[in-house]
Amino acid sequence: MTITKEQFQTAIWVLLGIALVLLLFMLGPVLMPFVTGAILAYILNPLVDRLCRCTIGKRSLARSMAVLIAMVALIASILALALIVLPVVQNEIPLLQEQIPRFLDQMDAMFAPKLLDYGIHVKLDSAGIKQMLSEQLAGSGQKVTSGILESLKVGGTAVIGLVANVLLIPMVLYYLLLDWHAILNRMHLFIPRRWVNKTTDLVQETDDLLAQYLRGQLLVMFILAVYYSSALALAGFSVALPVGILTGLLVFIPYIGFGFGLCLALIGAVLQLDPLHGLLMVAIIYGIGQVVEGFYLTPRLVGERIGLPPLAVIFALLAFGQLFGFIGILLALPASAITSVALKHLRALYYRSRFYTAS
Repeated sequence: MTITKEQFQTAIWVLLGIALVLLLFMLGPVLMPFVTGAILAYILNPLVDRLCRCTIGKRSLARSMAVLIAMVALIASILALALIVLPVVQNEIPLLQEQIPRFLDQMDAMFAPKLLDYGIHVKLDSAGIKQMLSEQLAGSGQKVTSGILESLKVGGTAVIGLVANVLLIPMVLYYLLLDWHAILNRMHLFIPRRWVNKTTDLVQETDDLLAQYLRGQLLVMFILAVYYSSALALAGFSVALPVGILTGLLVFIPYIGFGFGLCLALIGAVLQLDPLHGLLMVAIIYGIGQVVEGFYLTPRLVGERIGLPPLAVIFALLAFGQLFGFIGILLALPASAITSVALKHLRALYYRSRFYTAS
């Protein structure tokens, strides 16, 4: 079998592509600020393009100035969210510290007699828990101390890396937005000429799907944050604002986000209200929110999203989380959208192939 020059060149480029993918996996931790910056640049680029079409007098707004305006708006939104949530959470921490002993006393009065019937003696008051912890830690003080020191050492390095990444993300975002169209043009030039039309159609289809998903999902998150905050406040929750906002924002992560927000609301219900009344109010509020989100907001504002079944979504979240950590969880659904488009075209190509049609 003779290998032609074209086949040899194709094999070389395929091997180089595989090596590049392996290199990206090896550099996974370093890529976090670049991946985050690329996602933010993709979301903000339409705003920057729209600002560039604005005119001041007879001159259009410079792209560098449009990029700065978009970044300032993004940072201001993040700071506004922090200024809303953090003070409320800070004020609620003393309240939780005061009410946790009362909650433990209620649980002890409710469950201890029933467990005692089965020969299980458990005391759930705060003094009992402190005593249990002191007994467990009494014989392992040196081990705990060394573990804490080791954790501080590792934690300090992690904090330094986190600060470096946070400082690097705005820089990456600025240069990506500034050269966004030039970068896309350079990537277009790398595509083999015989694949240009097909690749362009594939990218355009993926872009339309991602745009529908991301922008629609942002609107769904905003509406749900307003709904949960208002409903919890009307029900008498003092932590309504932070819990409602977090629940709405975390809807971006399917199942996990809603479950986390629900757990926060249940804790607030048990600590602040009568347990039975509080749990009933949380069930009603979150049940209505889930129905409205699943049957009205998502179909109207997001459409069919990425068209993946629930099991595929859960697998995507677990797989990308295992590979890329928390950033992988955020990337799971957009990456699944790209994968779904590629699989659709691959399936069509398979059905037209001689391997499938030959009898």
